[in-house]
Amino acid sequence: MKIFLVGYMGCGKTRMGKKLSAKLNRPFIDLDVLIETTQQASIPDIFVQKGENHFREIERDTLQQSAIAEDAIVSTGGGAPCFFDNMEWMNNNGITIFIDPPEKVLADRLIAAKTERPLIKGKSKEELLEFIKEKLKERRPFYEQARIKLDGVDLTPDDVIAALEKENLM
Repeated sequence: MKIFLVGYMGCGKTRMGKKLSAKLNRPFIDLDVLIETTQQASIPDIFVQKGENHFREIERDTLQQSAIAEDAIVSTGGGAPCFFDNMEWMNNNGITIFIDPPEKVLADRLIAAKTERPLIKGKSKEELLEFIKEKLKERRPFYEQARIKLDGVDLTPDDVIAALEKENLM
């Protein structure tokens, strides 16, 4: 069964996905990396050249139509669950886990990140925190549809495995 990690950018989906993959000896797929590979362009470039709507279509198609291994751990982009029927599709095709750290933790992580993220480029820490609060209001209803919800601070692969076992999913 596929495990889909969902949550806002900076929540730790990729970091957790890699660790969980190693612990469970399953393949790891970062949806954003898969998009960049198949499109031969970075996500920031896709946003600039073709716009967010086109990116979201590519994201949906990559998620729903690619040959992702049945037992893979998949880290989705922060917006992926919120567009089209992606969250419903993930719930029907695997186990969804919402990683949910506090907003301030997200802001701290994103300010410190070296990765360019098109939706937050150029924002001060205060602007970023307000942006996160607004976006989470929009996105939380989608994230909350996940089968499992976990606090995203100091989360370990063992925490994820314990949550899966508690739900009789492992």
